[in-house]
Formats: sequence, C-alpha cells, structure tokens
Amino acid sequence: MSVKRVSVTDDARAVIQKLQQQHGELMFHQSGGCCDGSSPMCFAKGDFLVGSRDLCLGEIAGCKFYMAADQFEYYKNSHIVVDVAKGRGSSFSLEIPLGVRFMAVSRVFSDNELADVQPVES
Repeated sequence: MSVKRVSVTDDARAVIQKLQQQHGELMFHQSGGCCDGSSPMCFAKGDFLVGSRDLCLGEIAGCKFYMAADQFEYYKNSHIVVDVAKGRGSSFSLEIPLGVRFMAVSRVFSDNELADVQPVES
C-alpha cells in the first residue's frame, strides 16, 4: 500500500461535507500564488479549469486535490494535511462565506515513506 501525499483532518472533512451538500461534487487546487493563492482552494467541480501543468496529488474526502507543477517542486517530498481555521481568507474558495478557511500543513516524508509514496497524476 503506497503512502498518500495528501490527507484531511476531521474538522476540514466536516466543512467539506457541508460544502458538498450545498454545491455537489468538489475539487481542490493549490497554486502557490501570493497571499491566499498558496492555500488550498475549494471549488465546485467544473468551476476551476485544471491546467496542463497541474498535478493530482490524490483525494481528500472524495475530492481530487491538484497542485501547480512549480508549487509541487517545493512539496514533492512532503505530506500535506488539509485543515481548517476560523477566519476569512481572501480568495474565491467555497468555504469563505462560512467564516473559515482551508490551510495546508505539511511535513517532510521519512525515508521509508518516500520509498513508497503515491505517484502524482498529470
């Protein structure tokens, strides 16, 4: 069994489930832009066009999680946990009206994890 690149906290999963009830199928994208652009942003499926240089790191709570290829260079040796915090971000992400924002918390994989880490999809 390969090591997942991305996971989600229970608090973030609860927000995702609430958003799924309101908006249907969702997806995440983390671009590496400035300010909140470097946070994972949640969109209704089809409301964000995944680019040819975006990579799929896996799924969280049934939602695909994409990252810009240049941003992935910084994260390629890291596990990302998507969490949620109180406070409004300044993005177009769906959770903003709820008064919370998604955030990425990362840690470097161990050598054993790196040997068995899940490949990314383009």
